[in-house]
This record gives sequence, C-alpha cells and structure tokens, in this order.
Amino acid sequence: MFDNSHIDDAIAWRHDLHRHPELGFEEHRTSDMIAGLLTEWGWRVHRGLAGTGVVAQLGQGAPVIGLRADIDALPMDEATGLPYASATPGKMHACGHDGHTAMLLLAARQIAQEGVTTGTVTLIFQPAEENDGGARVMVEQGLFREFPVDRVFGIHNWPGLAPGRMVARDDKMMAAFAVFEIDISGRGGHGAMPEQSDGVIAAAAAMAGALQEIPARALPPLEPGVVSVTQIHSGSAWNVCPDRAVLRGTARWFDAAAGDMIEERLQCIARASAEAQGCTAQVDYQRRYPATINAAPEAAIAREVATGMGLDTTLAAPSMASEDFAFMLNEVPGAYLWLGAARDGENPGLHSAKFDFNDAVLPVGAEYWVRLARHCLAA
Repeated sequence: MFDNSHIDDAIAWRHDLHRHPELGFEEHRTSDMIAGLLTEWGWRVHRGLAGTGVVAQLGQGAPVIGLRADIDALPMDEATGLPYASATPGKMHACGHDGHTAMLLLAARQIAQEGVTTGTVTLIFQPAEENDGGARVMVEQGLFREFPVDRVFGIHNWPGLAPGRMVARDDKMMAAFAVFEIDISGRGGHGAMPEQSDGVIAAAAAMAGALQEIPARALPPLEPGVVSVTQIHSGSAWNVCPDRAVLRGTARWFDAAAGDMIEERLQCIARASAEAQGCTAQVDYQRRYPATINAAPEAAIAREVATGMGLDTTLAAPSMASEDFAFMLNEVPGAYLWLGAARDGENPGLHSAKFDFNDAVLPVGAEYWVRLARHCLAA
C-alpha cells in the first residue's frame, strides 16, 4: 500500500520549489534540496552531471530502472497571486517541474522506507529541460555510462487531461523542434520616399505568412508539422523605412524527412522573399530536440502499471510540443507519460503566467513511480 502520511511534506516541498524557481543550469538551491533529502533517506547521491543534475541510487545489480524528473523553471513573471508565488521576478514554475520533483521525492521516500531487495532504482533529477537540453548534456557527460539502466521513464503533468488519466503511447509522444532567426537587411530611408528604400517590412510580412504555410504545402496531408513565427522586430519611427528586420520562430515535426523538408523550404522562402524586395536574408536555424518516441514494450509496461492502480489509459493524440527526455529515449528503451492534472474551474495551460501544478495529483504520481519501480524490478 502507498503511504499517504507524507503527502503534506510533498506539498510543502512543491510550494517551496515554486516560491524559489531557478532557470536551466542555475538550479543550485533546488539541487541542494533534492540531494539533502535523498541523502537523509539513505540514497547514494551523485551530483555534477550537467552542473546541477542529481542522480541517486538504491539497491544493487540488475535489473535497473531509471526514473526522471525535470527541475528547472521558465523565464517569465508569475500572475497567480498565490501565497507561495515566485519570489523572484522574471522566473516562474509555469510548467509543473516543481510538482514533478516533489512527486519523485515522495516516491523516493517510500522506496527508501520499503528498501530495494532486488535490482537498482536510479533517480534522475535533470536540469534545463526548457529549451537548453539538460538531458542531452547529462547524456553527453556520461549519465548512462556511469549509471547504466535497462529502462527509463519520465512523467509530465498534463492539464488537458482529467485527473485519473495517464497516456503512454507506443510510439510518437512529442515532436522534434528547431528555432530560427532570420535577419533581413536592405536600404532604409524616408517613409514618404519608399522608392529610395528596400522593402524590409514588406519582405518580413511576406515571409511570415509564407513560412507558416510550409507544412500545409510541403508535407503530405497526414504528416504532422508546424512552423510558427513568434517574433517580428523592426522599425523605430512613424516616418522611417527601416533597414533591418528580424523574424524568430519555431518549427515542429516527427518524421526526419519532414524536418529536412521544413528546413529546406524555410531557407528558400527566406531568401526569395528578401530578394523580391531588394533585400538579403541571413538564416540561423538550430535543431534543438529530437522527437520523443516511446518504445512499445516500455509503453505497454507503463499502461499495465497505470491500469493496475485504477488509472484510465485511453490513448490520446501525440503533442506537437517538445521534450528533451527524447535524448534519453535515444539511448535507452523507455517511455514518456502524461499524467492527467486538470483542475475544476479555471484551468490555465502549461507556460501560462497563471499556471499552478495541481497538488491533488502529487500522491497519484508518487504512487505510480513506486508501483512502476516494483513492477520493473520484479520482472
């Protein structure tokens, strides 16, 4: 049976983390808290991977299961008005990583109380999931060389799913993504004499519309893809035609060929749109995360455990959002899971300034981790 006597402690940890958010690779206070609690409970704690990462183990020998939680916050201001709202302007736990950390800590406490008599449980508290690829850095720095695991699992709270639901697809879970910046340059001049200037603004406007049409016209209708222009910066006065504009945005896809096509078409559109207005365009296109693809056997295990504790495992469509847990899945068989975390009434989504992790699912996620560890070590 799951021990519910420490739920209040887990909520307190979560609220403390929420009040003191730290950005990627800067999670020093968070890392200290995690390492201190795990050491107190008897886990073998290793620190330093990706700077602020924490890896902890209990037990010996095979089989070995890896359980991962992300620990970083986002660079944004909080607007929840909660008594435990962020005390640091410009930083906020708007994605629930405070809850993920508290869930895994609560599970770690119970696993330590029960002991591990067969195999090894490896906990991975990973920094910098938001854009900076902390999972990639941990892997590159030897995560699975120093701490080999047979399987690895990660959980993300999902406000779009009702509590009591868990999704673990056999294949596609979350998309690959890239970021891009397009720097358009041309002659500037007086707004009343456009013939003496190049069409920097016109090029930016044409480019923005054409870029977002790439998936619809360049990919097969059943192949998912997204291009979003999220920033346009140009100009400084009413009567000045600017000599520079900058567009920024993101691209998402699953299939590698689709990713190649999106990049190729983006480069072509940027150059052609600029040239049509007498301008030039420089494109900086950076692929950040691969697609998050679950291994079917591990996804089946995840669903079996969830069903065993009464969770609804009805499948949902994959998400075009991205997750750097993909780097771990590229190295080790495993699965990424969504835990239903919707709230009654107002239910702000992930990355909203009004988002707050649903504390009601803390014991659900923690119990799930404990059951999954038992299941995999008994196999």
